[in-house]
Parts: sequence; structure tokens; C-alpha cells
Amino acid sequence: MIFNTDKQTLTDLNILGKPGADSIYTVFNHTSTRGGAAVLEDMFRYPLAEKTAINNRSGKIRFLQSVDARFPFSSGLFDVIEGYLAVQDDRTRLSSEGNTLARKFNHLIAADTNFKTVSDGVRSVIEMLQTLQGFFIDMTKMSADHPYLPDIAEMKKLLQDPALEPVLQEPAGTKLPYDKVVAYDQLLRFRFRNELGKMLSLIYHLDVYITVANVAAQRKFIFPVALDAGSHHIRLEGVYHPQVAKAVPNTIHITPESNVVFLTGANMAGKSTFMKSLGIAMFLAHMGFPVPAEKMEFAVRDGIYTTINLPDDLSSGSSHFYTEVLRIKKIARELSKARNLLLIFDELFRGTNVKDAYEGTVAVTAAFAERENGVFVISTHITEAGEVLKEQCRNIQFIFLPTRMENNKPVYTYRLANGITTDRHGMIIIKNEGILDIIGKKKDKNKDV
Repeated sequence: MIFNTDKQTLTDLNILGKPGADSIYTVFNHTSTRGGAAVLEDMFRYPLAEKTAINNRSGKIRFLQSVDARFPFSSGLFDVIEGYLAVQDDRTRLSSEGNTLARKFNHLIAADTNFKTVSDGVRSVIEMLQTLQGFFIDMTKMSADHPYLPDIAEMKKLLQDPALEPVLQEPAGTKLPYDKVVAYDQLLRFRFRNELGKMLSLIYHLDVYITVANVAAQRKFIFPVALDAGSHHIRLEGVYHPQVAKAVPNTIHITPESNVVFLTGANMAGKSTFMKSLGIAMFLAHMGFPVPAEKMEFAVRDGIYTTINLPDDLSSGSSHFYTEVLRIKKIARELSKARNLLLIFDELFRGTNVKDAYEGTVAVTAAFAERENGVFVISTHITEAGEVLKEQCRNIQFIFLPTRMENNKPVYTYRLANGITTDRHGMIIIKNEGILDIIGKKKDKNKDV
């Protein structure tokens, strides 16, 4: 199954980020190989949407973390192997008759580039296979039955081929004579090329799994449990934003009876950060990756769509409000396809007047509440809309991020509470910053002129 999302969502949650900038991807981007980095990026671009596949990947990473597995290969090995296996031109095939006195003499005068390339490739493949064999032995010692066993079994198929026994018996690090290079080149580059390609893919996945396992251990991320899509449950305990220093964790439980979350809070109370934290955790969970939380169980979604930092569409001449409307229309179409989606909206209709924003928030939220297959998280400053929705809908849970006043200054707890807040501290912040006094002084100076 395909997991559905879009560029706006990836941008809102900072999943991939801009080149050179920190993102959720960069948190995990510490693979040892370029092939592993490519696999990691592919996982980020194509999350999973099936419970078994998610739990299977998560189980492999968790197992490798539990045995403190280390990537056993030298990183530069694979660049040589990739280059070696990529050359399939028959003209590069070595011949047993080629080891003549003339070749040896010519080699003294100028390097035999083709032979060196082939020889280096053969020795690198042999090193890879022998290292892999040792890794299998270590894994078997640690556990006889584990989630990574199917991957090991698949790689072992190649190593168990009798034709490779001489390769595996070669003394490590020794220089191979010409005739052996010819024989092993024929075997590895031409006979077993496809099998070795599959082997490389499995090794690159191992690189990713071990890398992610190390990140989880270092950052104390936990492994979520994926549930059937039909359960519509999301239970997150102690979830926090992985890129916010000293982030405050929060807990939320979404059920079919409360599948719409209506979030209120004053400016700077932490609404957007919480919504991003939830979105990031759900995105990583659908990758089968560990998440920044204390515990997580979630019903698998068909996709995630967010509207948090929606830019103006200046190129088309559309107003911010119209851009918002078009965004909601697009998501509504996705929802109408009977998909199990997680939808997150920060400040519905912020681009229009208060009256229209109030009416639009009530109407759209109530319409979402009629969709049993979706999970909806909606934030707003318009608390009056919440009071109306309380009367209209029975499947909305109301939560808020409180603010308390200390010496006429707002202090934010960043901790979710149940209910609807009436906190409004915009004018207090404006006065505390002395903006009106600054404007007044400017006016007074103009009078004196």
C-alpha cells in the first residue's frame, strides 16, 4: 500500500529540509555507506502503510539495537565494489592466456589499469563476503531466533553456493596471483553479478538499520507498535519535538469516539510545536523508525496531510485566505476517497476576518467530525467556535495549552490540559514590549518640530 502525503506536509514537519539545513532526515543521516544513505532517503520518501511491514522493520532495528550491533564493513569497500560490478563490457574480461611475458614486461613500463581495477574489485568482493560470514557467526551466537533472521537467511543463500567456497577460504589481505584473479573475476563479476547486487542491497539496509538503532539508543527514542487501521487509535505518551531544546513532552490518546482534536491556546503557548511533534512521530512511526516519545501505539494511516506554515501563492495572485481554501479543498478530496488519514490544521482560516474565520472553523470542523475513518487535529485562537462545537458534535476532544500570569507577564507551561482556554494575551505582550510608548515618543518629537 502507498502512504500518501505531499510537499506541504514534508515542509511543515521539516522532514527532509533544505540542503545543508537541519531536518528530521539529518537526525538519522549517519550511515556508513553511500548506498545506505540512498536507502535511508528512499525510506523517508516512501513511508509504509501496512501494519506487518511497519512492525517488521521496527523489529529488525530494535533487535540490532538490543545486541549493540556494529556495521562490520569498512565504508570505502563498497565504492570499489559498485564500480567493479558496474563494468560488464566483455572487452574488460581477463583471459588466462593474457598472463604472458609481454604483459608482465609492459606492466613494468606502465600500469595495467584494467587488471588493477579488476584485481581491486575481486579482492574487495572477497573481503565483503568473508566479513559477512563472520557477521553471521556473531549474530547466531547472540540469538538463534530474531526478526533479522530472514535477511541473514537470504544473504546466506549466496555464501552457501559451493562455487564460492574457494573465495571464502582465501587468506585475508593476501595479493592474488593473476590466474586466481581471472577465475574469481569470471565467477563474481559475470556469473554472480545479480546475486551480489541483491547482497549489496541487503547490506545497505543493514547499514540503515544499525544507524537508526544507534540514533534511537543515543537519543532515547522508543519503538512504536503499529495496530490495524480499523482500530483508529493513537496513543502517544511523552511525545516531544526532536529538534526543540529542552522540549516539554505531552501525552494524547485519540480514539474513534474522540477522533477530532480541537486545540486552543494563546500565541506562543506551543500549539504549532505540539502539532509538529505529533505529525513527526506519526511520520516516523509509519517508516518503522523509533520516535521521540515514552510510548506509542497507533492505527496505521493511509497518509498524513498538514497545514501549518502555508505560504502565500503570490505567483497566481491568490490571497492567503483563498490559498487556505484551496488547501482544504485538496485535502477534502483525498479524504473523500475513503482513506484513513491524519489531518493537522494550524489556525484554520487565519487569512480572513474573525467572523468568517469563526463560521468557517465551525463548519469545517463539524464536517470533519462526520468522517469516522479520519483523525483530525485542529488548532484555533477562536475559542467561541469550540463552545458551539461542543453542542453540535460528540466525538471532539477539547484540549488546550495553558498560560499563567506572573508579574503581568505570560508564562507558558507547554503542557496539554483538557478543555477550552479563554487565554488572550496579545495586548499584554504588545504593552510589555513598549510598542505604544515608542510610537507615542515619535509622535511627541514630531510635535516639537
